[in-house]
Amino acid sequence: MANRLAEAVSPYLRSHASNPVDWFPWGDEPFAEAERRQVPVLISIGYSTCHWCHVMARESFSDPVLAEHLNANFVAIKVDREEYPDVDSTYLAAASAFTEQLGWPLTIFATPTGRAFYAGTYFPPSPVQGLPSFRQVLDAISDAWTNHRDEVLGTAGRLVEALAAREIAQSGSLPGADEFAAIVSELQQFEDQEFGGFGGAPKFPVATTIGFLLDREDAGDGQAGALARRALDAMAVSGLRDKLEGGFFRYAVNRDWTEPHYERMLYDNALLLDAYARVGNREVAEGIASFLLTTMRLPSGGFASAQDSESTVDGVRVEGGYYSLDVVGRAKQSPPALDDKILTGWNGLAIGALASAGSRLGHPDWIAAAVGAADLVSTEPLVRARIGETTSSAKPTLEDYGMLAAALVDVALATGEARFAVRARELVQQSMAAANTVSFGVPGGADPVLAQRGLALDVDASEGAYPSGLSAMAGAAAKLALLTGNRVLDLAAISAMEFAAPLALPRPISFGAALGVMSRLAAPARQLVVVTEEPDDALASQARAWPEGVGLATVVTPGQAQAFAAAGFELYESRGLKNGLATAYLCEDFVCKLPVTSVEELTALL
Repeated sequence: MANRLAEAVSPYLRSHASNPVDWFPWGDEPFAEAERRQVPVLISIGYSTCHWCHVMARESFSDPVLAEHLNANFVAIKVDREEYPDVDSTYLAAASAFTEQLGWPLTIFATPTGRAFYAGTYFPPSPVQGLPSFRQVLDAISDAWTNHRDEVLGTAGRLVEALAAREIAQSGSLPGADEFAAIVSELQQFEDQEFGGFGGAPKFPVATTIGFLLDREDAGDGQAGALARRALDAMAVSGLRDKLEGGFFRYAVNRDWTEPHYERMLYDNALLLDAYARVGNREVAEGIASFLLTTMRLPSGGFASAQDSESTVDGVRVEGGYYSLDVVGRAKQSPPALDDKILTGWNGLAIGALASAGSRLGHPDWIAAAVGAADLVSTEPLVRARIGETTSSAKPTLEDYGMLAAALVDVALATGEARFAVRARELVQQSMAAANTVSFGVPGGADPVLAQRGLALDVDASEGAYPSGLSAMAGAAAKLALLTGNRVLDLAAISAMEFAAPLALPRPISFGAALGVMSRLAAPARQLVVVTEEPDDALASQARAWPEGVGLATVVTPGQAQAFAAAGFELYESRGLKNGLATAYLCEDFVCKLPVTSVEELTALL
């Protein structure tokens, strides 16, 4: 049996390389093999720090008897959802037709053309509480494929048609003040007033929703801000936060934040760093940044995707055991393993958070780390994932372009270096040039294996724990519009969010990032430019404290202002020192008030 996973970029795939299952990586080859043998395809999707993925691997995929049966009757494909997010989102959409309990491991059964006809998540080795065993599922699928193939193919065909129809959405209108107030009121109904946060068990941080609420606070809604701050305060003292190393776990099993699911994700911690910095909680923000810079940062300067939920403590592999130890106890153990796969999009979230939080809280070391990671991942062309010098064959997705572009704008604002804004503009323009259904698209097209089988989603506006590619790109374009005066960028962002609105407005708890972009688009286009030779003077500090949801603030030297203007960023034209003093320019829609040179004058203007 060929070992096709041993040299994979993904640590998740490499962890399955020794299985007796004859795994194929994602690509054309397994579908061609299934067509040749006329057998169905098993697509198993997971990720390296997924607890139940590990469990199913130990219980089922390591069983030689079950693997022999699987190999004889199926072609098996193993997919890292973090490496191939478009494959994951396509089959998650298909799986929703069969189960409401979506998650990972995601278990898909498909035809040799890739069309799903049955799906589930974790299946145990023996039947449990009405859940069939994995072997029973395999037998049932084999029977259906052998004896009822017409019905199977009919189900697969109807599902593809339904998904295609669902993707053709009618654009809506962006919410106004009354609609935003109603959304905040609805989110208040989700608040757990006893333990804080939103919803019941399991309980997630929903960082994007908190970000939206902070944007509404910046727009003048005090109730929104209070709701966000109560959630942040509750999480800060809860079991979701590792008090020793500073990072947050992915979710808590119980409503009162106890029994954390101990994996620590890059995206959660990046988004929460941004939120805690915005509300001025220096202690928690510094803890998260320390976790990112000491645990998650790799020698290359990029950031690992996640840290495992399981570790080996005193020779026993357990979930969470490492985190029950004090500092001395941890020092005697090996920490949980990192998934050291560097994802461009997720690194973008970390880069942007470190840059903006570092600027707001006065941590130049955070900004320097953001610059180092930005230089690593903002290559031309982009790559989706890399480990060391090895890059993945997976195509970069819209989230890679959008999250990185947004981050590069933040780095440009934090450093005053125009080159980052220039690169961000290039990424946005490339995405706009690739647009099809909506104003942004993926340069080079969708995943080719999905595309040639008619399975690729042209635009996926759905969100979860982090922004969709569409929201991230719209946010980047909107920020660049404030720097360039290019109305085309602003209109593209508005169009993208109008496309997302029919999905986002009925389900605000699940679309915080999109709603945050909509909130900022609804605000007046306000910009604050401080030109100074002393980046730590009082005017610069005042600009850096300007609320993000109010507008865009930037601090530059006279030379940096000239470099931005020369690169086509209209906001910086004719911006210089007044009488040799640090000078602030407050603008709305690029119409600026008279420049001021004192904190008192700027305070009066603001």
